[in-house]
Amino acid sequence: MHTTSAPDGTTLRYATAGAEDGEAVALVGEAGFGSWQWGWQHGALAPFRTLAVDLRGTGPDAPSGPYDVDVLAADLEAVLVDAGVRRAHLLGFGLGGMVCLGHAREYGRARSLTLVGTAASGWAVDREAFEAPFESPDALSELLTPEFLEVRPDLVERIVEWRREEDPPAEVREAQLAAALSFDAGPLYELDHRALVLHAVDDPVVPISAGESLGEGLPRGTFESVEGRRLAHVEHSVAVNDRLDEFLRSVD
Repeated sequence: MHTTSAPDGTTLRYATAGAEDGEAVALVGEAGFGSWQWGWQHGALAPFRTLAVDLRGTGPDAPSGPYDVDVLAADLEAVLVDAGVRRAHLLGFGLGGMVCLGHAREYGRARSLTLVGTAASGWAVDREAFEAPFESPDALSELLTPEFLEVRPDLVERIVEWRREEDPPAEVREAQLAAALSFDAGPLYELDHRALVLHAVDDPVVPISAGESLGEGLPRGTFESVEGRRLAHVEHSVAVNDRLDEFLRSVD
C-alpha cells in the first residue's frame, strides 16, 4: 500500500498492480466500501498498471468530512502525481465514477472514462437503497442477486469478512454519501473523452435509466447494461473484465 498527502494534508492510500511500464488505470470506488470492491479487477487488467485508490476517510487516521466531489477529484490528482502518472484511464464505481467525471473536467490526465453504476447527478441516487447494505456486513441483497448468494456461499462469506475489515465507519460513509448526493457533472457535452458506461440492469441505488442518460449525454460515450444488482462487476467479473480490457485497448 502506498501513501501520499492530499492538498489539505489528509493521508491518501492507494495500491498498485500490473506492469510498471503499462498504461495506468486508476480505480476509484463507491462510497462506504473498502478496497475489496476492486478485488476482481485490480489484478486482472494485465498488462495495464492499475492503481486502486481509497476514498479519503477509508483509512484509520483520515477525517470523516465534510467534503465534496471536487475535493475527492483533487485527492485523485494527488495520487496520480505521486505515482508518476502523466495520463490515466479512469475507472469509477458509483461515487468513484462521479470523481472520475469531476477529475476529467478539471485536470488533463484522463485518457478515457469507464463509469460503473454512476449518474451525472446526485439526484439519481436512492439514499434508502444505498443505506440498506450497511445495516450489517452480511446485508447483501441490494448488492448481489439471490442466485449468486445461493450458489457462491464461500465467496459471500469472504465478502462479509472483507466488509468487516475494510469498510469505513458510519460517519465517513455519510460524508462520502453526502458528496455523491450533492454532485452535478455539469454539461456532459464538454467531456469529449472516450467513455464506456456500464450499469446493472437491476441496480436499486442508481436506476439504469440514469446510466443510459449518462452514456447518451457523453459525446463519445457508449452505454452497456450488465445483468445483476449493484455489484454486477463482481458477480459477472469475467465478462466485465473482458469488456474493460477490450475497451481500454481500443483507446488511442
